[in-house]
Amino acid sequence: MLFRSLSSGALQALLAAAAVACCVAMSMPQVHIVAYCVDLGYGAARGADMLALMLGAGVISRVASGFVADKIGGLATLLIGSLMQGIALGFYLLFDGLYALYAVSLMFGLFQGGIVPSYAIIVREYFPAAEAGTRVGVVLMASLLGMALGGWLSGAIFDWTGSYAAAFVNGIFWNAANLAIVAWLLRRALRRI
Repeated sequence: MLFRSLSSGALQALLAAAAVACCVAMSMPQVHIVAYCVDLGYGAARGADMLALMLGAGVISRVASGFVADKIGGLATLLIGSLMQGIALGFYLLFDGLYALYAVSLMFGLFQGGIVPSYAIIVREYFPAAEAGTRVGVVLMASLLGMALGGWLSGAIFDWTGSYAAAFVNGIFWNAANLAIVAWLLRRALRRI
């Protein structure tokens, strides 16, 4: 293990925390884009189109991120994906025109799609193969908890504030927490090389 001064349990906990944070951020547009479009007056059908575009682009991103991870590793790939996801979340705050939202949704899908699969790569890079199944399961469970929490929290924030802007800001903060954890882990990993 490259993290000699970091126990396996601590690394597992940090990866799980990062997974929760990135998925709270990720879920905001995925769960609420249809309602956001309705709120803006574009209708549910336009929101469904944007969701389909976002999820379709996510498939492309998953494959592309795999190629990137082969070259630079899982942690660096996760850091790039998370950084780009945060940028796309910021664009949702800046643009609310119909065609701009299509473009931002496409961008968000291209950026977020490879994030969760990167965790499986990271587990395989930093843990023994015999532990991979359990450890990937724990991290993916954390990511699902993050998706559930993020979807609920974004809706609650909208209910409290009457605006999706605050929900996007909340997602950006969670994304920043993910970035901080992943950057710290990557820095430690690079010091060991």
